[in-house]
Amino acid sequence: MRVEDREKQWRLLMLSANGGDAAAYRNLLVQLTPALRAFARRGVARAGAALTDAEDIVQETLLAVHLKRQTWDEQAPLSPWLFAIARHKLIDALRRRGRRIELSIDDFAESLPSADAGSDSIVSDVKRHLEELPPGQRKVVNCIAVEGVSIDEAASRLSMSNGAVRVALHRGLAALAAKFRSVES
Repeated sequence: MRVEDREKQWRLLMLSANGGDAAAYRNLLVQLTPALRAFARRGVARAGAALTDAEDIVQETLLAVHLKRQTWDEQAPLSPWLFAIARHKLIDALRRRGRRIELSIDDFAESLPSADAGSDSIVSDVKRHLEELPPGQRKVVNCIAVEGVSIDEAASRLSMSNGAVRVALHRGLAALAAKFRSVES
């Protein structure tokens, strides 16, 4: 679809959505998501951040669009307004992330201790910290990281979308990593 046609369609859907048409609003969000996802992925890739951060940015942008959709000037194109919100959410995410460098664990596999060293205490620590997660994150982390099921299977089992499972997994693992970092300090 040409950019001009896309802009016209988004504008009409937003006008209908602001007029109270729930189906048009749902359709608009479905159409906006791939464009926002591509924008977020390009932004995090340029910043050297993990692609998993992109989905959080998409969700935060969609939430902001929902909360601020009445502020859009109906005489103006929708894309500049939309991507300004997305740009601000990207910047916010990168600021929260800070200046971390992410490295592949494969680079350090030979220097890591074997799994036998203190594995009982690690298992009990993981279980204890897993119980401290919010229920939704705990279920997703348990399904994927502990039981080893796929994203698709976890989404089906937990009645969630794949995107929601990825977000919950990312947040749950980040929370666990923070807990383990604080234990090590």
